[in-house]
Amino acid sequence: FNAVLGPDFCKNVALAYVTPFATTFSDLVSKAAAGTPDPGWDFEPDKLTIKKGTPLIVVDQGGELHTFTEVAQFGGGFIPPLNNQEAAVPECAGGFKDLAVARTRILQGSQLQVTGLSKGEHYFQCCVHPWMRVTVDVK
Repeated sequence: FNAVLGPDFCKNVALAYVTPFATTFSDLVSKAAAGTPDPGWDFEPDKLTIKKGTPLIVVDQGGELHTFTEVAQFGGGFIPPLNNQEAAVPECAGGFKDLAVARTRILQGSQLQVTGLSKGEHYFQCCVHPWMRVTVDVK
């Protein structure tokens, strides 16, 4: 990944050199472009219901960094080849240069806490891997 995206973009601490778990950049891009992203790269669950006031704890158990970014509607992220023809959503467009996106970054093995969600549906996606999406319904 770093050979394509630049030094230190991905800091895989777990599975980078262990096959069959390693994913090449070309495999990731070709599957995403075909609209069939790797099912192992996903938020689980895809839909979640919580009570108002409940903190949402998001843990990155994967081998690469992700974001957990709230968006008005799902769309593309800031790496065009991974967007499957979708335009980047405004919340992701600036990449990590945008402080709002950078604050939603989750490194491997770390977590992010989301609090203060209002009642209703909230949409979160990874701005790096935009097919990673979850809808959170706050009751």
